[in-house]
Parts: sequence; C-alpha cells; structure tokens
Amino acid sequence: MSIITRFAPSPTGYLHLGHAASALFSAKQAGPDGRFLLRIEDIDQTRCRPEYLDAIYEDLAWLGLEWETPVRVQSDHFADYQAVLDRLSDMELLYPCFCTRKDIQAEIARIGNAPHGPDGALYPGTCRQCSPTQRQERIAAGES
Repeated sequence: MSIITRFAPSPTGYLHLGHAASALFSAKQAGPDGRFLLRIEDIDQTRCRPEYLDAIYEDLAWLGLEWETPVRVQSDHFADYQAVLDRLSDMELLYPCFCTRKDIQAEIARIGNAPHGPDGALYPGTCRQCSPTQRQERIAAGES
C-alpha cells in the first residue's frame, strides 16, 4: 500500500521553522514508494502574494523536497467549488448562518450537551430552520 501525504501552505507570508518541520515530516512519511503532494492554499486573495508563493517553492527545494506535479492551487478550482455549492443549494442542502460566533457559543451553552468533535462543540444548526423566504429577507436586509 502506497502512502499519500501532502503539505498545504498558504502564501500569506514566508515559511517558518514549523512549516519546514511539517513539510519534511510529510515527505518522510510518504517514503520512497509513496506520494508527497503540494497544495497551495491561496483562497485568501487579499493576503496571498506571488513573492510568498515563489519563496515557498524555493524554500521547499532548498530543503531537498520533491513533490508531484502539477501542484494543486486552490484558486484555480474556484469554479469547481462553486459548481458543487450550486448543486448542493439546488438540493436545498445548504443554508446561510446569520449568527455571530458569540450567538453560536450562547446557543451551545443553552443546550448544554451539544455534540462535540475533536476540536470542540459542533455547530448546532441554529439557522437551519429558516425558510427560504426568511433567508432572502435577511440577506436583503444586509445580514451576513
């Protein structure tokens, strides 16, 4: 069985020691018979910079790492993600949440025994019951 690992930096700054350790560990875990993938997390278009992306490639090469090509660049797939979101929306499986983090924390505290995942309490579905009309009204009113 072949092991597949990946390193997914965001070009919002230069790599630091923790990034280097993570990349080296991932490449080592893949081993000679595995696959080491690089994915560029550039979805934050306001903070990502080409010079940081160039530096990522240079730094990883300096570390002696080799990765499969083509590199998956998240921003190249926005249309794919939008198509899936549109399909889910058409199936009425998506809904916007208008709550603040504080609202969600208050709801979790109110119900007391909210389901928990490895990172803490799960989103309680606070806005799930809003009708399509209510959603549109809230969006039109500028809630987001």
